[in-house]
Amino acid sequence: MELLEVIRGRRSIRKYKPTPVKDEDLNAILEAARWAPSWRNSQCWRFILVRDPELRARLAETLPEANMAQPAIKEQAPVVIVACAELGKSGYSSKGQEVTNKGGWWYMFDTALALQNMVLMAHSLGLGTVHVGRFDAEKAAHILELPENVVVVEIIPLGYADEVPAMRPRKELSDIVFHDKYGHA
Repeated sequence: MELLEVIRGRRSIRKYKPTPVKDEDLNAILEAARWAPSWRNSQCWRFILVRDPELRARLAETLPEANMAQPAIKEQAPVVIVACAELGKSGYSSKGQEVTNKGGWWYMFDTALALQNMVLMAHSLGLGTVHVGRFDAEKAAHILELPENVVVVEIIPLGYADEVPAMRPRKELSDIVFHDKYGHA
């Protein structure tokens, strides 16, 4: 698949078949995430692969009931990837001093880069994903027994799509690209 075709074809999948994900596909997806760029090559991301039904059910409880990804995490997707980040690495100098004026959250940016690589690779392999960000991160961290310096960033169900939604409209480039100054066409 051509890269732009992969990017245009990826959808947020919320219904999955129970078909297991092949280990070689899972490894390719994780390898794609590993090669993402990061602040000073800090690679602050960490991934927890959750297959245990009890843990998945507990993670699903961290989402509000209205979140449509809850069934995917709880019982549908054969693998749930929990993306975490080590704090104090991304956005810091080699001496541990914060060096960006964007706050101590640059780890979110770095982890998002790795996650984008991950979901695009998954799609290229015929697998579906959905970015789940609306959940109680502190409860999820407790369930997964994370150390204090690690936070949960996102939860991603992974598996074969049981339903693929239609493409949603995208804004025109002229709506999102300006020249020299904001608002200049």
